[in-house]
Amino acid sequence: MTQVDDYDLKILTLLQANGRLTNQELSDLVGLSASQCSRRRINLEQANLILGYHARLSPEAVGLGMVGLIEVRLINHTAEYVESFHSMVERESAIVDAFKTTGDADYLLKVAVADLASLSALISQLLAGHQSVAHVKTSVVLGRLKENGLVMS
Repeated sequence: MTQVDDYDLKILTLLQANGRLTNQELSDLVGLSASQCSRRRINLEQANLILGYHARLSPEAVGLGMVGLIEVRLINHTAEYVESFHSMVERESAIVDAFKTTGDADYLLKVAVADLASLSALISQLLAGHQSVAHVKTSVVLGRLKENGLVMS
């Protein structure tokens, strides 16, 4: 495990807010030289503490304006059913986040679809089209207050 000091933590925090910062901009904000920031950034990437850089798009920008949260309970937890469900989650592009959870549901899925008809089709696919799913409970997101640690404006 990589030791993360205060400088690394500040670099991670700044990059999380703006992944487009140059090493020079980071150095000005962190108080290290640009070359030190570059070395630290590379080390953080190689230690898999920085998993990637990407643009955060609004769901509307890609035609996926409806966001839903779906709780899924499996029929049973045999290796075959679990692997089958995991494979379906990996293949289904409408599922943007998937979490294995405790409590009443086994999984919580965050989905992004174009409209209510698409959400209905996805739910039907989960229930009728997948042998391992016993129950789903869906909530439609009415508004996003905070996402990925950032307050939505």
